[in-house]
Amino acid sequence: MTVNRTGYFSHPDCRRHEMGPGHPECPERLDVIDDRLLLTGVADALDQREAPSASVADLELAHTRMHVAALRGLGDQLVEDMQAGGRPYVQIDPDTALNPYTWSAALHAAGAAVAATDAVMAGEMENAFCAVRPPGHHAGRAQAMGFCFFNNVAVAALHALERHGLSRVAVVDFDVHHGNGTENILGGDDRILMVGFYQHPFYPNIVLPHPSPNMLNFQVPAYTRGDAIREQIESLWIPRLEAFEPEMIFISAGFDAHRDDDLGQLGLTEQDYVWITSRIKDVARRFSKGRIVSCLEGGYNLDALARSVEAHVRVLADL
Repeated sequence: MTVNRTGYFSHPDCRRHEMGPGHPECPERLDVIDDRLLLTGVADALDQREAPSASVADLELAHTRMHVAALRGLGDQLVEDMQAGGRPYVQIDPDTALNPYTWSAALHAAGAAVAATDAVMAGEMENAFCAVRPPGHHAGRAQAMGFCFFNNVAVAALHALERHGLSRVAVVDFDVHHGNGTENILGGDDRILMVGFYQHPFYPNIVLPHPSPNMLNFQVPAYTRGDAIREQIESLWIPRLEAFEPEMIFISAGFDAHRDDDLGQLGLTEQDYVWITSRIKDVARRFSKGRIVSCLEGGYNLDALARSVEAHVRVLADL
């Protein structure tokens, strides 16, 4: 029997969370990804699994007990309000809101990352992609913001360290926005190396004056093209990753740095995502037994998002 090398984790409740008409972080993001992978035949090569819910204990690896309890309370209140014909949303910030299904969607998004980590560690698959929403990399230890409620990648990385006994894991973030929440949670933990790039100045405009030694997140100005970013990845990320020798790699896979995405102003194409994923995969094969868990973050031009995820997953699956 042939074992699919790449897992694909998602859950129907990830489509039920939405933040109002016209919001760019919409359920259709997952629809276009699924449609593209089905149309191109990539889906046939994947081990497709329904994501379980993360436990509260999983979430509290990365978040404060108060943060988890507050979001759960808001979710429960919204369900009661909906049943009574009341308000459909609670606004966290101008860009971020809960609806009655957000709590469940967020649990399954984090649960996908945890389940993918377990499956990869068990040798059931070499790597995995989590097609989930809400995204996570802006969620800090005690704060939801920027479309994010729980930090899926941070939860999974800490799960690998605490539950599976790994000594070193890496987080790679190629979203157009700074993964400030991931930096907030993982900064100062010398078991973890985070590398990333992001457009600056740009949302969330939170840059620590003295970042922790385990953080290498370089800034690029608006309109930077893929070739310039590739050069910096080769000279900055790769030597640090090789010196760190991670036992597993987690990816915050945002595709809003694509040249067609209006929420960012960078100039990447699908071929840049192929190259970045290939370089990450090369490091994983040499130091991490090929172990990668990738989680969807941004990407709001639906056409570009679908093409870019296909390109990313093709590399993961050796297609």
